[in-house]
Amino acid sequence: MRAAVVTISTTLARGEGDDVSGPALVDLCNEAGLETVHEVVSDDRDAIASALKRLADVERVRFIFTTGGTGLTLDDVTPEATRDAIDREAPGYAEAIRAESRNHTPLGILTRGISGVRGRTLIINFPGSPKGVAQSWPLVEPTLRHAAETLERE
Repeated sequence: MRAAVVTISTTLARGEGDDVSGPALVDLCNEAGLETVHEVVSDDRDAIASALKRLADVERVRFIFTTGGTGLTLDDVTPEATRDAIDREAPGYAEAIRAESRNHTPLGILTRGISGVRGRTLIINFPGSPKGVAQSWPLVEPTLRHAAETLERE
């Protein structure tokens, strides 16, 4: 199965700094047997939505996992861009990630990530830190095979 990891960061998109959460998420995908591509997109609602639509519609990846842009700052627009791209929500993933984050930090309630489906692609917003990604992945990974099978049905 094919997956895409999209790191959302204006700083990284300009080539400044090191992306740590994106490669961490790519490693987890690869360990789960997913064929994974990775890209970095600026904190721009239209740019994020366009990337998600392209990956789902043109590249036809089964899963898109974003990391970053789900906080409270004005440029954290990943949830809004994801809503622009999806056909319908699949809220259980985002709810589970938020609930699990509360086991590690009271600040977990500040994450605004969402999850949903575009066509036959599942899109999940992960936190923007390697620690948040590592804590969230065990909730998501066991469901991926069944989710893919469900998405393939007519």
